[in-house]
Amino acid sequence: MSEYKSPNFDLRSGSVKYLIMHYTGMASGQEALDRLCDENAAVSAHYVIEESGQIHSLVEEDKRAWHAGVSKWEGNEDINDLSIGIEIVNTGHPYPGYESVYQKFPHEQMKAVISLAREIMTRHNIKLWDVIGHSDVAWQRKIDPGELFDWKGLALEGIGIWHDYVETDGDFEIDLNNFLKNAKLYGYDIEGCYDNPTALISAFQRHFRQANFDGILDQETSLILENLLTKKFN
Repeated sequence: MSEYKSPNFDLRSGSVKYLIMHYTGMASGQEALDRLCDENAAVSAHYVIEESGQIHSLVEEDKRAWHAGVSKWEGNEDINDLSIGIEIVNTGHPYPGYESVYQKFPHEQMKAVISLAREIMTRHNIKLWDVIGHSDVAWQRKIDPGELFDWKGLALEGIGIWHDYVETDGDFEIDLNNFLKNAKLYGYDIEGCYDNPTALISAFQRHFRQANFDGILDQETSLILENLLTKKFN
């Protein structure tokens, strides 16, 4: 494991509970490393994983890296204090002023993600459902690691959780209030969602129904969430 050292960290006041996956969203791994190790940038992560699978350790796990920003999960607002952050090199989605082509994560890179995540989960006793994405804890402003990140494949390797949804033909009432209640129970911050829930629904779909993340609440999305709640609490 290669070691870069970031000056951007401070002391934890709590213990690690979550593992947060990000993509770098920059033109290259080197550009991301330079920024994460730049004191003036005031951002960091514990690890960076290159497309080749090379792993860089930037901040020690017992320190609080600055990767989650304004975020919330299970009512906790200082996600940095409670988490390990992994930045996975990927140019990410384009945005105004930044042109890129969001691409799949290479096999060797995902192998490294699995290996590192498994070690972190063991060291900190992180539960399957507490391996989450930046877009889960900060859905109001982030969409990484995105719909091409292989959450299902990770879950099959014991990293994170996946659902057992099977399509049915039965009648099902679409109930936004019930979905939001369940989303909050699962961990999402639902503040401000009742008038415009599209971004939250899309964030959930990018993680758990990646073929269609249009932000429209439907039977499949609702039942996937109910299935995940059963796995988390039973």
